[in-house]
Parts: sequence; structure tokens; C-alpha cells
Amino acid sequence: MNPVDDLAAVLESTGELVAGVSRWDAPTPCSEWTVRELVNHLVLGHRLFTAVLRGEAGGSLDPRASDALGDDPVAAYRDAVAGLLSAFRQPGVLEQVVEVPAGTVPGVAAAHLRIVEELVHGWDLACATGQQAKFEDALVEREIAFSSAQLAELPAERSPFAPPVPIEDDAPPLDRLAALLGRSPN
Repeated sequence: MNPVDDLAAVLESTGELVAGVSRWDAPTPCSEWTVRELVNHLVLGHRLFTAVLRGEAGGSLDPRASDALGDDPVAAYRDAVAGLLSAFRQPGVLEQVVEVPAGTVPGVAAAHLRIVEELVHGWDLACATGQQAKFEDALVEREIAFSSAQLAELPAERSPFAPPVPIEDDAPPLDRLAALLGRSPN
């Protein structure tokens, strides 16, 4: 599969979750963030990667540092998604090397990093809002393999998420990815 197609599918599913939010101040599994701060973090991340892929300076990922959502969080999310997909669809972008918060990576790895970020925070958003996340299991399995390989090469203090938590081998793929990255699906 083309990782940009996978990214587009994940962004669409998360977009449905964002559009279904009824309480923006609700707590999330990211204990320090509300739903609004979580969606703001995603938008800031999309904008940062868009800038990096276009050879521009990126911004902060801290949702408390700036409000990228304004009065219409759903529209802000959709606009950030459109920019991100446009940037990833530029010719040669998957082969170029870029500097992202996780380090210097090829564009294809940057796409996987955004997919994983969106999957895990989509899981967070679904849990926080009582919605059902609709991510394709096979896609999630690909990102479990990607994440497992990446985490095996990172020193523990550099992990972008929390340490893995135990989970049954037969748990749904999204729950296994969430557990791999420190969430407790139980």
C-alpha cells in the first residue's frame, strides 16, 4: 500500500471523529489534554509536517502554545488535513529526507509517523467522545509493525509516547497499537 493513501484514509476517519465532537472540554486518555487540546495538537502537527515537507520552518506541537482551531475546530482540522495531503503528494516527497520532531527521516517514514500519530490520537478522541474509531484493521497492523520496528531502535527516554502496556494478543489491532504506545485499552 502507498502510505499516502493510508494516511488519507486515517485522516478521513479521524475527521469523522472530529466532526462528531459535542464536548470540546471533555478529558482524554492524554491526561494533560482536553478534546480541544488534542485536536489542536493534531492540527499543529499537520501544519508542522506540511511546512517541513515544503521546505519551510515548522511550528510548535504544544496545544497550549497556540490555538490553531479558532472558532471552527472542524474546519481547522479539515484545512490542515488538506494541506498535509497536498504536501505529501508532491513529486519526490517520499524519497526526500526531512527533519521532523522524531529526527531526520525519509519522507516515507514521515508519512508513517503521521499515520501512527493520527491512529493513536484518533483512538484517544474516540475514547474521550464515546465514538467508534473506524480504521481498517490491515492498515493498523501495518503501523503496529512500523511502530514496533521504530521503538526497538529508540532509547527509552526518546519515546514519543509512554512505555508499552500489556494487552492480549487477540485484542483488536487499534487497541494493540494504543497499548504498544502506552495507552491502556482496558
